[in-house]
Amino acid sequence: MAMNEESTPLFPRKNNGRLRRGVHLVPAALTTLNLGCGFYACIATFLGGTLNFDKAAIAIGLAILFDSLDGRIARATGSISEFGKQYDSLADVISFGLAPATLAWAWGARGVSGGPEILKSLAPLICFASLAGCAWRLARFNIQGMAPDSRFFLGMPAPAAAGMVAATVHGIKFPLERAVDSFLWLAMLGALGALMASTIRYFSGKDLGWARRQPSLVVVALALLGWSIVEYSEQVLLTVAAIYTTSGLALALVRALRHRLAAQPTT
Repeated sequence: MAMNEESTPLFPRKNNGRLRRGVHLVPAALTTLNLGCGFYACIATFLGGTLNFDKAAIAIGLAILFDSLDGRIARATGSISEFGKQYDSLADVISFGLAPATLAWAWGARGVSGGPEILKSLAPLICFASLAGCAWRLARFNIQGMAPDSRFFLGMPAPAAAGMVAATVHGIKFPLERAVDSFLWLAMLGALGALMASTIRYFSGKDLGWARRQPSLVVVALALLGWSIVEYSEQVLLTVAAIYTTSGLALALVRALRHRLAAQPTT
């Protein structure tokens, strides 16, 4: 049976398997860079200070980039393996679970020191809940994969949730000091953990056909987006992260309204 265009590896395998072993090195190296960014984000967070917090947020953003590249290259080169799948998930727990939770605590929970006692007790639990939600999401994805419709993820992707934390820190810069700000921050963090563990659908972008030819306007729009991120990274990244975070909730609301309207008897 002839292989279709999407499943044909970018680089054919040689009979002796040498090329296959070499190709496996590329996604593994990108996953290692993802893991290294997560580790660096933790170190920068421990050092503390506005500049180091921003560096930690940027490192998480780079981890998201490397995570997206390793999967795409593995699929394009036909080098997907069970080892790579597990290695990627372990790296993601550090970069998109532990690093954002640690950063969220050090950067945003400072204001709880002057707040109610219950908030002081709940703050570390909420940060841990976001980490647990990330691990839960990754374990479920390894077992179940994507939603029945490959256009969607089941639950908010862990990189997107980490991106929301990193984009907020990068956008605001200065650590939160007021109790009310810390309360809102922890509420958002808890919501992100719940969204990762939920079955709310989020767009995967896998149906956009990046390998196919695109209209010129799409290329221009992507170029403008890239330029905007470089010039106005704080505002643009936070806006993009917020839109994607709320898109799953909006999609769930639309689906619920459609089901409700469909269930109503016609007169």
